[in-house]
Amino acid sequence: MPINRSAPLLGRRIAVPESRQLDLLAEMFRKRGAEVLRCPLVAIYDSPDTAGVNAWLEQFIGKPPDDLILLTGEGLRRLLGFARRHGIYDPFIDSLQQTCLICRGPKPGQALKQISLKPDIVAEVPTTEGVIATLERMQLDGCRIGVQLYGENPNTRLIEYLAKRKAEVSAVAPYRYAPDSEEQQVTALIAELASGSIDAVAFTSQPQLRRLLEVAEKQGRKAQLLESMSRIKVAAVGPVVAGALENAGLPVHVMPAENYFMKPMVVKLTELLSEDRS
Repeated sequence: MPINRSAPLLGRRIAVPESRQLDLLAEMFRKRGAEVLRCPLVAIYDSPDTAGVNAWLEQFIGKPPDDLILLTGEGLRRLLGFARRHGIYDPFIDSLQQTCLICRGPKPGQALKQISLKPDIVAEVPTTEGVIATLERMQLDGCRIGVQLYGENPNTRLIEYLAKRKAEVSAVAPYRYAPDSEEQQVTALIAELASGSIDAVAFTSQPQLRRLLEVAEKQGRKAQLLESMSRIKVAAVGPVVAGALENAGLPVHVMPAENYFMKPMVVKLTELLSEDRS
């Protein structure tokens, strides 16, 4: 079948298991002609510990740390939201400009760009181990280091490493995951995957996959889900998500080679699905 260059995904159905504001991702697929099946797998909320987050922000502003490790773009955006509501948005931005900003991967860098800032250091591999490998080259003894955590995960590995390097650490968890989002819609997605009507699924975070597997296991359909997904094309936005998929026994057909963003993932998946038609 010849490829429709203006709509190369025409007739394809692609599942987008959302956890954040992924309207942009869905629109990228639609512009290429695909039908998009959206399923809210994981909701994200501000931390209920408003006082604790505000106290961390005030401490940050009062005495900016030497370094700030940003593990997620979502975390920085949530911190900015807390700062705005607490009336300290501009002082927080000023303090960020005085701090060495260390990003785990490209997403925190994107969030910084939205406030006209950029990372000072980006880990070569967007994982905790990648951050630690980057920190190995730095002098940390006596340094004051802020750590923006990934959800409510305490990241014991990173915190213990920093303590071992004799750094003074102050961590903050500005958001949390709500894993009970729309179980009925998750069930519907599992049924769609089993029906064979889905051509591909695009994952952008580990919690998406974790939630999908949890619901399937709860319903006694995990084996069916894994078998269904082995028959379609699976896309991962980056190596962390790809690793989670592979650990679950699932193939990863598409992952951007270097730039771990949504657009490169969409381009690669489009190329793969187009090749299947040629």
